[in-house]
Amino acid sequence: QVQLVESGGGLVQAGASLRLSCAGSGLTFSTFTMGWFRQAPGKDRELVAVINRPGGAKYYADPVKGRFTISRDNAKNTVWLQMNSLKPEDTAIYYCAAVQYVYTTKQDDYHYWGQGTQVTVSS
Repeated sequence: QVQLVESGGGLVQAGASLRLSCAGSGLTFSTFTMGWFRQAPGKDRELVAVINRPGGAKYYADPVKGRFTISRDNAKNTVWLQMNSLKPEDTAIYYCAAVQYVYTTKQDDYHYWGQGTQVTVSS
C-alpha cells in the first residue's frame, strides 16, 4: 500500500516561510520522481516543482521560481518544499505526488497522490 502524507501547511502572513513535508511509505522511494502540485480555490491544479530520483535535477514553475526549493532524502523517504517569501497568490492546497522511474512535469503522469495540506497566506 503506497501512501504519501503531506504536512507542514498552515496560515501565515505574506513574506513568511513554510516548509512542507511529504512522507512516503509502501514504496521504494529512491525509484520515484517526486512532484509538488497545488490547487487554489476555483482554479485547476498546477505544477509547483519536480525533483528527480537522486535529487540532482529540479524543475520549478515560473510563479515560484526563486522562492521555493524542492529537496529530498531517499534514506528518510521524504521530500520537502521550502516556501519562502510567500504571497497571497500561493494560497492553495498543496499535494505531493510520485511516479516511478520517469522524470516528468506532467501531472497526469503521476500515479500516487497525497491528500494535500492547506497553505493560506494572508496579506
